[in-house]
Amino acid sequence: MRNCIALFAIGLVFMTGVGTVGNIPEGTAAPRQPSLIEGIRIHPPLEFCGEAVPLDNQEVRERLEKEMLITLGDRPQAILWLKRSKRYLPIIEKMLAKHGIPEDIKYVAIAESALRPHAGSPAGAIGFWQFMRSTAQRYGLEINSELDERRNIFKSTQAAVDYFTDLYADLGSWTLAAAAFNMGEEGLKSEILLQKNRNFYQLYLPLETQRYIFRIIAAKLIISDPAKYGFHLTAGDLYPPLEFERVEVVCPQRTPITIVAKAAGTYFKKIKDLNPDIRGYFLPEGIHIVLVPEGSAEGFHARFEKELETWENESGRLVHVVQPGDNLSTIADFYRIPLPALLKWNGLNPHKHIHPGDELIIYAPTLPADDQEGE
Repeated sequence: MRNCIALFAIGLVFMTGVGTVGNIPEGTAAPRQPSLIEGIRIHPPLEFCGEAVPLDNQEVRERLEKEMLITLGDRPQAILWLKRSKRYLPIIEKMLAKHGIPEDIKYVAIAESALRPHAGSPAGAIGFWQFMRSTAQRYGLEINSELDERRNIFKSTQAAVDYFTDLYADLGSWTLAAAAFNMGEEGLKSEILLQKNRNFYQLYLPLETQRYIFRIIAAKLIISDPAKYGFHLTAGDLYPPLEFERVEVVCPQRTPITIVAKAAGTYFKKIKDLNPDIRGYFLPEGIHIVLVPEGSAEGFHARFEKELETWENESGRLVHVVQPGDNLSTIADFYRIPLPALLKWNGLNPHKHIHPGDELIIYAPTLPADDQEGE
């Protein structure tokens, strides 16, 4: 019973908007928090990308109020939006401004991914802008077993800029362009043709798309004036901007990320966090632009060459040619290595079949003991 009362009290705090985020100076009364009813009292004029949101239309107002209530009801998510905003939104804003795209488009990335590089959907959309594979590749993003540039804030935002430029040129409205970004331009143009109407707020669209623009506008309202909605963050509460330098990494062969990390004077996780588009544990053969911690670019190439040479001499790299009767487990046992390591070295999953003649890479510093005895 006590637990039920406690949970009810916590729920009441969130429902009424009580509670603050951020540090309140000692001896200072906490700011009054608006109720949810106050939070959805939105007064005109309201615009998205310079296009008016018709709040005088009762049905439009109801749709916006619904998304505001849902968003304000998930306060932890909104707090994370705000905390991540300082890290990623300046990058997006700069790229939008450079290409003449309205700044409000930045809120699309919040509605799509909550500014999470690894966000994914059941349908297969990935990254900051939740691109599907076909659209991402159409706009120049590389996707393969070792790279997924949908997770790269710079490259995916450039793809979004190019896509929105094309959508606006085709549809003549940023609101319609955002709707097409969600449901696809051909689907939206079909609805415009069938319904003989180009006004987003008057179109009957898939329910997800009908809600989509209002989710974006809800994000805009909250992030533009967080205190109005009861989010009192200090500058210290926000996640710091990305700090990095770019280096060119020339890989003569498939190269472990740990070598890049050592050359940058850091660790594997740091390189992965700065480069979420790199999948797995290796960089493929070729030339790559890699983000490294600020201050580590000077002298990087000399350190990289030294680390690469050391690895090539000491890694014990072997090529195992699969024989009849081999399977991944028996090969791992033979070389006395963990099966997950074998899978990751070769970019395999445990359900993939191997066949006689396939070549597997093994990094084993010494030969198995049985082999040494037979020499």
